[in-house]
Amino acid sequence: MKNPFTEIPESYKISSLLNQESYLASGELKKWDGKTSEVYSTISSTKTYKPTLLGTVPDLEEKEAMEALNSALNAYEKGQGLWPTMKVVDRIACMEKFVTKMKTKREEVVKLLMWEIGKNLPDSEKEFDRTVDYINDTIEAYKQIDRDSAKFEKSDGVYAHIRRGPLGVVLCLGPYNYPLNETFTLLIPALIMGNTVVFKPAKHGVLLISPLLEAFQSSFPKGVVNVIYGRGRVLATPIMQSGKIDVLALIGNSKSANALQSQHPKGNRLRMVLGLEAKNPAIVLPDADLDLAVNECIAGTLSFNGQRCTALKVLYVHESIVDEFNKRFSAKVDALKFGNPWEGGVKLTPLPEVDKPAYIQELIDDAKSKGAKILNKKGGEVTENFIFPAVLYPVNKEMRVYKEEQFGPVVPVMSFSDIEEPLDDMAESNYGQQVSLFGKNINTLAPLIDTLVNLVCRVNLNSSCQRGPDVYPFTGRKDSAYGTLSVHDALRSFSIRTFVASKDNEYNKAILNELLEKKISNFISTDYIL
Repeated sequence: MKNPFTEIPESYKISSLLNQESYLASGELKKWDGKTSEVYSTISSTKTYKPTLLGTVPDLEEKEAMEALNSALNAYEKGQGLWPTMKVVDRIACMEKFVTKMKTKREEVVKLLMWEIGKNLPDSEKEFDRTVDYINDTIEAYKQIDRDSAKFEKSDGVYAHIRRGPLGVVLCLGPYNYPLNETFTLLIPALIMGNTVVFKPAKHGVLLISPLLEAFQSSFPKGVVNVIYGRGRVLATPIMQSGKIDVLALIGNSKSANALQSQHPKGNRLRMVLGLEAKNPAIVLPDADLDLAVNECIAGTLSFNGQRCTALKVLYVHESIVDEFNKRFSAKVDALKFGNPWEGGVKLTPLPEVDKPAYIQELIDDAKSKGAKILNKKGGEVTENFIFPAVLYPVNKEMRVYKEEQFGPVVPVMSFSDIEEPLDDMAESNYGQQVSLFGKNINTLAPLIDTLVNLVCRVNLNSSCQRGPDVYPFTGRKDSAYGTLSVHDALRSFSIRTFVASKDNEYNKAILNELLEKKISNFISTDYIL
């Protein structure tokens, strides 16, 4: 497969390097004069293949990491800071100011999404717009939580005014595959609930945060948001070792999460919100609508080249239909268009990780050595920045592609005769995020659904696995997640129920009435936010 080169449209060309020369701490965009790291795209801007230099980012050291941590600690100020004690309406106003500024950077961020991680234009635009919608939905959800809390309850002669309060200082680490959207599904709820944050962007998708730095700096009080750049081991390790982080918010893999968690000296005090890896299966039953199943499995396995935790990573197809399924599926895979992200109709795009094609090739070679075949004609064809998706069959449990989360363009297919086979595999798996179930006989589906909901956290009926809509819970069992993310659930994950209690007597009632009347407490309030 030759590396395709098409002239890059003027609006998508890299006309100048983006050299990010500052980081955000203590409310200031601080100039960095030390070492920097070059950021390359695997997309070539020349006819002879060559990675494209996009710019540079600071390569900060432990000193700057601790500076950012102290900035967040000072802003939280043991719960006395301006941000954690601020009125809900005022925190919302800051967030509304931020999202207004963010929207002006859409074109820059979308362009960088394409160049940095190879996400196609429609999906890059969708990621930005979905993130804006997520922020607005979070604001509305927070308003509703506050409305529901704007009251006193009474039980056994005790009045209670119950609200949700912040947890403290959050270390936020996002993923490269959704460096804007999934990062912000951690960052935004953490902030709006009154926490202060130290945020390190992902290794890939790092420059696209740069256009938003000024918006962070000008929209929130000093020290509330701190953005640092560099290697995770250099920056995150000392931050965790300090014991001063209250919440670890990470979307990545369980190995990284375990390593960071183990660095904290008081693990029992560390709240974790984690979105981790998965090995989501599809189960295609004998009575499934094959055309529907094939189309949904194409989307599930190869959207964004399979680089999604919610991607379908293994397909179980009943032996009575597996040959026909494989024939149709392989033809559909070969029909997918590969090209640069801004090209019309492109479904497959350059892989952002330089070593990913070689890794996928290892999985293919291992599977072939153990009896699998590549079913599609283009499968395994290689360019400098891509490897065309290979449909592998028959796959068995001894193959690496069965055991490992491939996170890239290779599709293992297994046949089964007894439904207990995929169910047993799912029960033994380290992961438990989602499953796609294809079929229509309710007498078969009903007991399956009743079992599957106890093995994973989302059963997708005749559809591919996905995260959205964002109002629905996003979580997993075992090594796939810790905590629940959704517009509503994330606000709960980054907060704790806290309340003021007072015995029902005239003395206390007079005090409470005066507090409500004079509105001098930001916590004790029955104001209704419209």
